[in-house]
Amino acid sequence: MKCFLIDDDEDDREIFSLALSAANSSSTYVTATNGEDALRILEDQPDYIPDFIFLDLNMPFMDGRSCLKELRKISKLRDVPVIMFTTSSYSKDIEDTLKLGASHYLIKPSSLNGLVEILISFFEGNATTYQLNP
Repeated sequence: MKCFLIDDDEDDREIFSLALSAANSSSTYVTATNGEDALRILEDQPDYIPDFIFLDLNMPFMDGRSCLKELRKISKLRDVPVIMFTTSSYSKDIEDTLKLGASHYLIKPSSLNGLVEILISFFEGNATTYQLNP
């Protein structure tokens, strides 16, 4: 299981790492701190195709919406689920990102265990399109 996390918050990246290890101990992940960084990583590693992309909405340099638009233009990522991973529960953010091609919209859970449960549901194919934080 290969995940690509695009998030500018260092604490959120650390929590994601812990949750990912608990959800699937054989998983690996790559991180980027913003949309520009993510696109550069994907360009520099042409053979890298993650199983899931987790994308924060609010980031410096290139926000999640702009990054999502660019990710959806990359043919090798056509079938890769892009999960918006954000603190925003604003209905317009949900609607806009789903229209732009996000596969799911996940409000960052308030607990590590909550994130572990959600990651497991994604990996097992049981996630809903929009999930509140548990």
